[in-house]
Amino acid sequence: MTTADLAAAAPTDRAEHHYELLRQMLRIRRFEERCVQLYSATKIRGFLHLYIGEEAVAAGAMAALTPADAIVSTYREHGHALARGIAMHSVMAEMYGKATGCSRGRGGSMHLFDAATRFYGGNAIVGGGLPLAVGLALADQMADRPVVTACFFGDGAVAEGEFHECLNLAALWHLPVLFCCENNLYAMGTRIDRAHAVTNLAARAAAYGLSAVDVDGMDVLAVETQTRAAAEFVRAGHGPYFLEFRTYRYRAHSMYDPDRYREKAEIAQWQQHDPIDALVRRMRGDAELDDDALARLDAEIAAEIDAAVQAAEEAPLEPIEDLTRFVYAESRSHDG
Repeated sequence: MTTADLAAAAPTDRAEHHYELLRQMLRIRRFEERCVQLYSATKIRGFLHLYIGEEAVAAGAMAALTPADAIVSTYREHGHALARGIAMHSVMAEMYGKATGCSRGRGGSMHLFDAATRFYGGNAIVGGGLPLAVGLALADQMADRPVVTACFFGDGAVAEGEFHECLNLAALWHLPVLFCCENNLYAMGTRIDRAHAVTNLAARAAAYGLSAVDVDGMDVLAVETQTRAAAEFVRAGHGPYFLEFRTYRYRAHSMYDPDRYREKAEIAQWQQHDPIDALVRRMRGDAELDDDALARLDAEIAAEIDAAVQAAEEAPLEPIEDLTRFVYAESRSHDG
């Protein structure tokens, strides 16, 4: 829905839509809060990059895209995966490294993948998803498929050479790519104004001839509205589009990060604009949500997470005899 659509929608429809956006944001946050506990208990191993604080981008953007569109994400992708529709038990099993995970337990937190939902990573390399998105969009263009490839990446990726190469190619070839930059101000521990001479990232994208705007990434309705408009622009054949979502992560870069590069007061200031709290306030003010409904929603999500954890605990590890699978392309004889 556009802003006008939301305003014109019947009150019940509008309330239901807001409820679904809230549900997705709460699912993401509660899932990651549980992952923190599981990581501390060594149930989840390796690296873990949390999305807490940025939920409005995933929930709003995915609501504006179609199931046929492709998604390319980063190593901070749990929120994107859940909002896209990958089953929570499949994501949790992957976090555990179990064979029932969406990447068969081989990818873990940073490499979620699901072909059924056209979710192409989970890419651990900064900016690594950008060339992949350009390739997917080129394939769709050559096949004359009216779909969009939405590529998510952080502000740190803007400093990578492939960012500039990919925006240039997308503009030259008029590719159906929606570039979604989640600007949370920090590339690992480096604040954006210490790494970029020009911190208006939308303006930098516009230099390549792309339509580009910045969006309040802490407002899920603004995210959805702008993403929908941008996706429609791309889908109509007008070429690539760049969205700069100005957002913030409350937690450190990863669970290994001591987070000594920013002041606690800065985090607290951003938390005053929490996307979940903001939508709850709006829904309460419009009589779309009360305490009982919110409590029921939280309980439903807690039950979903409990079931996902139990399934992950009980799921098998990949058998040792399968260790060489997918290392090389498998071939079959013509008569077999």
